[in-house]
Amino acid sequence: MNPNPKIGITCYPSQGGSGIVASELGLSLAAAGYEVHFITSALPVRLREYADNVFFHQVDVEHYPVFTHAPYTLSLATKMSDVARHHDLDILHVHYAIPHAASAFLAREMVGRDRLKVVTTLHGTDITLVGQKPGYFAITRFMIEQSDATTAVSAFLRDETKRIFGVENPIEVIPNFVDCRRFRPRADPALRARFAEPGQKLMLHASNFREVKNAPMVVDVFARVAERTEARLLLLGEGPELPRVEQRAAELGVLDRILFLGQVEDLERMLPLADLVLLPSRHESFGLVALEAMACGTPVIATDRGGTGEFIDPGVNSFLCDPFDAEAMTACALRILGDPEAHAAMAEAARRDVNARFATAEIRDRYASLYRRVLETGPAR
Repeated sequence: MNPNPKIGITCYPSQGGSGIVASELGLSLAAAGYEVHFITSALPVRLREYADNVFFHQVDVEHYPVFTHAPYTLSLATKMSDVARHHDLDILHVHYAIPHAASAFLAREMVGRDRLKVVTTLHGTDITLVGQKPGYFAITRFMIEQSDATTAVSAFLRDETKRIFGVENPIEVIPNFVDCRRFRPRADPALRARFAEPGQKLMLHASNFREVKNAPMVVDVFARVAERTEARLLLLGEGPELPRVEQRAAELGVLDRILFLGQVEDLERMLPLADLVLLPSRHESFGLVALEAMACGTPVIATDRGGTGEFIDPGVNSFLCDPFDAEAMTACALRILGDPEAHAAMAEAARRDVNARFATAEIRDRYASLYRRVLETGPAR
């Protein structure tokens, strides 16, 4: 068996956590000598520069008048099978179950189960939201059962998947990770001065501004903090909840202290600027932004619902709070923003813990071990 199997990776190419993790995994595998082929609808955001052993194959969707909606799943399956055949891929590693696992299943059937394996990584909303919709429930469960291996980014997500879908095949927990060379503490006084005046505290929230991110609560907490201390708030990202966030800020009289920066690709420059990151999601299957902020030495107040408790030690390296308890989050914010020594200690603990447990190479090697085990087994049922 080839010690470095050829891997095909499919993900959503946007700024979402699943696409970022998939891209970073592929880059790390390539740096370790694996041949990695990204099969996606567009170039993923973290692949803007050339990297050895990394190849990109764009999925072209055929449009035809009889199609009310373009059949992307079928186009993706065709592209997967073509790339697998032409480049002798060993594994298709798909991130996000719908529709990527379905396309990979079809591609494997076309290429042959003895020649191609499918690994599916579950990231969160593919299970907790999308997969539970009546139109997707049965196919999501079937795809999990038909994958040669399935992973989840947290024990919380693994347990939810088994509870919701009743699947019996094993789901291995391989957590998200962060490039600690890229996400690290860095002083940039000139950049920070563009957002906050000397003496002001700088708070930050980054997300896709969907309902699950609970972004209006960020404004509620910030308004309470701003009553007690001079502070500014940076909002990074785009999404459907932004109008509600802006409206709430106007109602609370803090709109002039909030900066809406939109989609920011160089998050590693922005996170170290903040004194505190607020992430009060209704639930998080993992919470990649929290991990990236902690790697930058920026404490986080994150939701206590979901997978964040698997890497946050409350009061030591960051905080966990009920996402609807504005008073508790405000108390945590004021506590850490008002005590420079406690802030420095928490920032150091956050950085240390992320480096020790969630560095890229360690998680990459866990995926590499999984690939080897999958190739040693027979076809999925």
